[in-house]
Amino acid sequence: MGPGDHVFLVDGSSYIFRAYHALPPLTRKSDGLPVGAVSGFCNMLWKLLREGLTPEKGDEPTHFAVIFDASGKSFRNDIYDQYKAHRPEPPEDLRPQFGLIRQAVHAFNVACVEMLGYEADDLIATYARQAREAGAKVTIVASDKDLMQLVGGDVDMFDTMKNKRIGPDEVVEKFGVPPEKVVDVQALAGDSVDNVPGVPGIGVKTAAQLIEEFGDVETLLQNAGTIKQKKRRENLIEFADQARISRKLVELDQNVPVEEGLDDFAVTAVDGVKLVAFLKALEFSTLTRRVAEATDVEGAEVEPTEIAVAGWEAETEAASAEDAAASALSGGSATDGKSDFTPKALSEERIDRIASLKIDTSAYEVVRDAAALQAWVDDAVEQGFVAVDTETTSLDPMVADLVGVSLALAPGRACYVPLQHKAGNGDLLGGGLVEGQIPVEKALEILKPMLEDPAILKIAQNMKYDWLVLARHGALTVSYDDTMLLSYALDAGKGGHGMDELSKRWLGHEPIPYKEVAGSGKNAVTFDMVEIERAAAYAAEDADVTLRLWMILKPRLVAERAATVYETLERPLVPVLARMERRGVSVDRQMLSRLSGDFAQGMAALEAEIHELAGETFNIASPKQLGEILFDKMSLEGGKKTKTGAWGTGAGVLEELAARGHDLPQRVLDWRQLSKLKSTYTDALPGYINAETNRVHTSYSLASTTTGRLSSSEPNLQNIPVRTEEGRKIRCAFVAEKGTKLVSADYSQIELRVLAHMAEIPQLKQAFEDGLDIHAMTASEMFGVPIEGMEPSVRRRAKAINFGIIYGISAFGLAAQLGIPRGEAKDYIDKYFERFPGIRDYMEETKKFARAHGYVETVFGRRAHYPEINTKNPNMRAFQERAAINAPIQGSAADIIRRAMLRMEEALKHSDLGAEMLLQVHDELIFEVPEGEVDKTIPVITEIMEKAALPAVQLKVPLQVDARAADNWNEAH
Repeated sequence: MGPGDHVFLVDGSSYIFRAYHALPPLTRKSDGLPVGAVSGFCNMLWKLLREGLTPEKGDEPTHFAVIFDASGKSFRNDIYDQYKAHRPEPPEDLRPQFGLIRQAVHAFNVACVEMLGYEADDLIATYARQAREAGAKVTIVASDKDLMQLVGGDVDMFDTMKNKRIGPDEVVEKFGVPPEKVVDVQALAGDSVDNVPGVPGIGVKTAAQLIEEFGDVETLLQNAGTIKQKKRRENLIEFADQARISRKLVELDQNVPVEEGLDDFAVTAVDGVKLVAFLKALEFSTLTRRVAEATDVEGAEVEPTEIAVAGWEAETEAASAEDAAASALSGGSATDGKSDFTPKALSEERIDRIASLKIDTSAYEVVRDAAALQAWVDDAVEQGFVAVDTETTSLDPMVADLVGVSLALAPGRACYVPLQHKAGNGDLLGGGLVEGQIPVEKALEILKPMLEDPAILKIAQNMKYDWLVLARHGALTVSYDDTMLLSYALDAGKGGHGMDELSKRWLGHEPIPYKEVAGSGKNAVTFDMVEIERAAAYAAEDADVTLRLWMILKPRLVAERAATVYETLERPLVPVLARMERRGVSVDRQMLSRLSGDFAQGMAALEAEIHELAGETFNIASPKQLGEILFDKMSLEGGKKTKTGAWGTGAGVLEELAARGHDLPQRVLDWRQLSKLKSTYTDALPGYINAETNRVHTSYSLASTTTGRLSSSEPNLQNIPVRTEEGRKIRCAFVAEKGTKLVSADYSQIELRVLAHMAEIPQLKQAFEDGLDIHAMTASEMFGVPIEGMEPSVRRRAKAINFGIIYGISAFGLAAQLGIPRGEAKDYIDKYFERFPGIRDYMEETKKFARAHGYVETVFGRRAHYPEINTKNPNMRAFQERAAINAPIQGSAADIIRRAMLRMEEALKHSDLGAEMLLQVHDELIFEVPEGEVDKTIPVITEIMEKAALPAVQLKVPLQVDARAADNWNEAH
């Protein structure tokens, strides 16, 4: 060891949690063994050994070692018994990877060092000193701020996750002092992650100012009486011993009696066969191929190493996504390599442990100044994950003002950052801002680097809302988990996924109701009018609960094989939908006004006709009065009374009466349809036009259906009728901006295509392959009539049956839809199953599977649960069976369009096109496209949609997309 040598000291303990939380859960395909952190670590190690810090030559290591924390306590616990006492236990699916990472280091022929009683940082400090004294250059591969005290001279740091060097200038930027003063600043500011107490009320910025003025901690404490600020002076005097203890805790020991010497770290050639054998054992196909090629090893001839993981119980056929993280970075952590994790079930002990932790809302901190907020952010960066929640003035993120932000780092350790709370002055408008709040711009300046840092995992409940609110303030959140979507991917159909319900279900805790804080009814106020202390208890509790839920739900992904659905269909869709909502769509206000007038006239005409048919005037909107007319006065058959004693007049009742040829029920249905269109759309839509954008911004919910279909609200744009003339008129009001066109791209009969794939129906598969009219083909098969010259009514009946079968339509339902006798409808259904027996087989097999497992799956692995499918209630059981039959079909179609949406923006950008995705309505996507790019854009959209299932699933029938451009939505559809 001497001048010219370059020592790489990799802090194996500083990367693993950051990488683990920032990467998708990855598993070994053969048995479900969690290997995501191992994969990332191996890729990092290979890159460093092959390229050094850069692809250019001259920066490679001559000596290389990976340093780990040893299990157990260190000498610092003898100094302060609460040191690191609050650190949460590692996730269960991470535990079996600790030992594997150490095995990986040995497989790379790299030194692996740890020592009882000392932390990895102390070993690194000792080796860095030895190398520096020998004249060698040292690179500490880490991002840990505690190691920054070692930087200087020939010692620097390198953060592989950010691809960033850390030298003296970066240390000053971080702490406000040079490296040699870092321990003094840390001693005063403390470190809540490691439970280093510091001095209350002093953050990093203040500590840096004090050290700059007095030189070091001891000189400061001896002269504390000269400090002008009263509270600061009193705290420095009262907590002087605490500051001295803190300094001992944060100062690294550079004289550890290490056993291995620097010469033991000399880089040796990689044993290609040994490394390939290890990588093959973990099924890292991409890295295995790279290593084999680089070391001239014939990978196919190498047998995998036998790898045993203590405490691991194998589960076969678990999903693996190793290749998706082939370039990820990760590291190790303290453990003895043993694990009690198995993929068969989530540890009940873990749930009980988290649920048993008391929630004390009085213990949360109110962060009122920038220094305190920076300290929380620093701890979040150090830890690698943080729960985040926003408080605003509105449920609409496009108009909401940001009132405050809450953060949580560990169960019970949460804070609220008030930003725009107003003083009350006796009215709802309030007065000026309350004192003791951080200006919004300053708070966002501190929060933004963390929110936009891909190495820091942000945890939220319904992240899409927070994403939009923060995006409007210039912060684009990346790297996140969403507890709502975690629950949805795991438990769709088992209950709601809202935070309050999840909290009661998993934590046995009922959070503070919003109305208890902000009032309800006439007494309700917006959140900016809530007193800060009350707001803090409510808001910080939300972040705390969200973090606890995440600690319970996240490990279940791997254990219950839901990782692929969450990582490929749920989590990545959040920003896609958020951007769509933010773009909005333009509507013609004047056209809506004209339509409202037209509908009002139509309703008046129908009202007059209804009254004439009834022989008297009555309130058509009153179910009670309508029932009396139909069943008391007119004595129509089929009436049934509700529990209140009134006649039932729901749509089903009226449709059955209309099918029997009664005019009045049909006119009432027509009147109700116009009334609904008028009130829900033509009257209401203008009120949704955003004053700033002059566009309508709907909100999409990812977790409101059992099958994975998205729903739209505020306003709901998915229920505008497309088969009625009036509904199509409303779609005409959705228009393209000047210089653009609206493009509607709609999957053709996608659910029937999915059915043909899943149920293996030869006739349907062949018809789709040949591009035939599927409804005409069905009619020909069923009724024995030629396709050529077929009567439209015959095709219409086949179409109704085709789609009705998917939804489990009954003879009664089909009869009402086609206006035919129930017996005839039953004959149609029976004949359909005779011609296509595979469909009945599919239905029976699906019901059998659902009864046995309590769920069904889409072709992409999404599970829809039906826990009541074995109920003894025949009506409920029949309903659950119909839903279970439909769910794999509808859910697979929903997953396909989700996959298309996830790829669409990048595809359009790659093709240098300016098209923007605006709306998703069931099987249809709507885009706003520059007028001159329509011809180039439509083929790109069509290709992405038609190939959306690939490569995950090769459908046995082709997907077809119809895409058109026009000036409004109706003409484009």
